[in-house]
Amino acid sequence: MAATTRLRCLLLLLVQLLLLLSAASGARWQDFLRLPSEGDGAAGTRWAILIAGSNGYYNYRHQADVCHAYQIMRKGGLKDENIVVFMYDDIAGSPDNPRPGVIINHPAGGDVYAGVPKDYTGKDVTVGNFLAALLGNRSAVAGGSGKVVASGPDDHVFVFYSDHGGPGVLGMPSDDYLYAKDLVRALKQKHAAGGFKSLVFYLEACESGSIFEGLLPKDIGVYATTAANAEESSWGTYCPGDNPGPPPEFDTCLGDLYSVAWMEDSDVHNLRTESLKQQYEVVKDRTSAHGTYSLGSHVMQYGDQHLGAQSLFQFIGTNPANDNATFGRDNSLRLYSGAVNQRDADLVYFWQKYKKSAEGTPQKAEARKRLLEVMSRRSRVDSSMELIGALLFGSDEGSRVLGAVRPAGQPLADDWDCLKAMVRAYEAQCGPLAQYGMKHMRSFANICNAGVGEDAMAKVASQACAVAR
Repeated sequence: MAATTRLRCLLLLLVQLLLLLSAASGARWQDFLRLPSEGDGAAGTRWAILIAGSNGYYNYRHQADVCHAYQIMRKGGLKDENIVVFMYDDIAGSPDNPRPGVIINHPAGGDVYAGVPKDYTGKDVTVGNFLAALLGNRSAVAGGSGKVVASGPDDHVFVFYSDHGGPGVLGMPSDDYLYAKDLVRALKQKHAAGGFKSLVFYLEACESGSIFEGLLPKDIGVYATTAANAEESSWGTYCPGDNPGPPPEFDTCLGDLYSVAWMEDSDVHNLRTESLKQQYEVVKDRTSAHGTYSLGSHVMQYGDQHLGAQSLFQFIGTNPANDNATFGRDNSLRLYSGAVNQRDADLVYFWQKYKKSAEGTPQKAEARKRLLEVMSRRSRVDSSMELIGALLFGSDEGSRVLGAVRPAGQPLADDWDCLKAMVRAYEAQCGPLAQYGMKHMRSFANICNAGVGEDAMAKVASQACAVAR
C-alpha cells in the first residue's frame, strides 16, 4: 500500500511539473507527455518523398500539388533533410505564368512554391532516381541533390506521386514510364531491408488503381490510396470554367481533385485526431461528387488496410495552428462545380490560349496550330491502336481483345517484360505514346496476355502507323 501511495505521489508531482513547464513555455502539456498510441514519431523518424512526374505549363497542377504537399509536411514538423522532392521546376519561371516565381494550388490560395527544396529537377526527374531515392540507395542516384529516403525499421514513410498515368504505368518528364511491377518490387525490397515500420502511398494518376491491383501485398506494412480505380481517369480541378475556377489570368487547372481533397482536409484538421481511414472517406466523398460520380472517380485502398486506423500525424505530422480543430466533414471544403478529365486538361489550356488571343495576331495563329497538333496526335495514336488490334486479331475481335478488363484483384499483365517490349516496339515505329497515349497500356498488356511476340508487334505497328500518318 505504501508503494502504491508513493507511486501516486510521484505521478502527481510529475503532472504538476508538466503543467508548470507548459505554462512557462506556452506549450501544451500533451507536447511533453504523449501516449504510445499517439504515434508521435519518438521511436522513429517521419520521411516523405514527393514527386510530380510531368512537365509543361499545361500540367501546372501536378507541380502545384507537390509544392502544396511540401508545405503541409513542413508545417507538420518534418525537416527538409527528411523530405525528398522531385519536380521538373519549369512552372514558376514559365513565361506563361501570370505570377512569376509563384505557384498556387487554390483559386484564393497563397504561394506554395516558396522554400520547396530542389532535390531533383529537370532531366534528373527519372524513374531510376525516384526508385533509388525511395530505396535509400545513394550510390544509384545520378544528379540532383543526392538526398534519399534513408529510413530504418522504426521509421514511417509517406509517398505522394502526382502525374499522368495509364493502366499499369506512371509517367515521367523524359517520356520514360514507371511500371507498376517495378514500383511494387521496390516497395517489397524496402520492406525486406527493414526500410520502414509503415509506409503510406498517395497516388494521383489516371487508372492509378492498376498500379497496385493484384500486385501490392497486404503484409508488408504498406497502405496505398489512389485517385481512381484500375480503369478510369482521374480529374483536374480549379480549371477554367469550374466554380470556383482559377483567377482569370490563369489558363490552366491549378490542382487535381483527389490531391486537393486530401491536402485541403489536412490543412484544417488536427491530424493527431484524424486517421488515414477517416481521410480516405472524406477524399472519396469529395472526389466522387458525394458518391454520385457525376464528375470524378473512385478513390481506392490497397495493401495493409489495418494501417488505416493510424493517425495522419504518424506520417505527415500536424500544423500546431490546428491543435484545437476536431475531425469532422466540413462541407465548405467540398463545395465546387466542375472538374476536368485529367487527359483533357491540356486541351483546356490550349483552347484557353486560342480563345484569349486577339484575332489576326501571330499569337492566335500559334495557339491554333498548337491546339490542332495536340488533337491530331491524339487521333493518330487512337487510329494506330485500333488498326493494330484489327491486324493482330481481326476486325471483329480486335477491339474486344484490346479493351478487355480483367476481374478485380488480377494484375494488368502476366508478363511485365513483355509489356515493356510491346511499348518499345510500338514507339520505335510510331513515336512516343506521351501522356495521352498511356491510356492504351491496357491494350499492350492484352496483346501480351494473348501471346503475341515482339516481332509481330513491331511488324503490325509499322503498318498501322504508316497508315495513321
